[in-house]
Amino acid sequence: MSRIDDKKDMGTGFRKIDVDEFSENNFREEEADGGATGPTGPDENEILSLLSQGKNAEALIYALKSAPLDCKNQQVKDQARNVTQKILLSIKSNQMDDILAQLDRDLMDVLMKYIYRGFEIPSKDSSSHLLTWHEKVYNINGIGSIVRVLTDSKRA
Repeated sequence: MSRIDDKKDMGTGFRKIDVDEFSENNFREEEADGGATGPTGPDENEILSLLSQGKNAEALIYALKSAPLDCKNQQVKDQARNVTQKILLSIKSNQMDDILAQLDRDLMDVLMKYIYRGFEIPSKDSSSHLLTWHEKVYNINGIGSIVRVLTDSKRA
């Protein structure tokens, strides 16, 4: 048998893939279901309760773990950002290192996302405090944290 005959016997199954399906012009965001069944973010009452008890670290960890990163509802994301920013601003500079020691790399990346969101929408006297957070997270996680945050499509 010749090489040409071998190719004829391979069949045409490989040709059944619709290559147009993978075209960049046909890209669509995943359909949002209105956010009804998606993540809802941290419970603000739970956060306020933890903060009133002086459990700032627990409040921050809870907020970071329940961040609505996969949510398409901007109102839910904004509420989570506001709550997380309240937590960040309530923590004093001398407490930051102890709290950061309790976070793993993924939670620090989520924290860095909230820091950048805080820079986008600053409140009174928040920028200097957020810069302190940024410096401390950068000193622990390095440039990788910044790169991961800026290139991730899941925004806080």
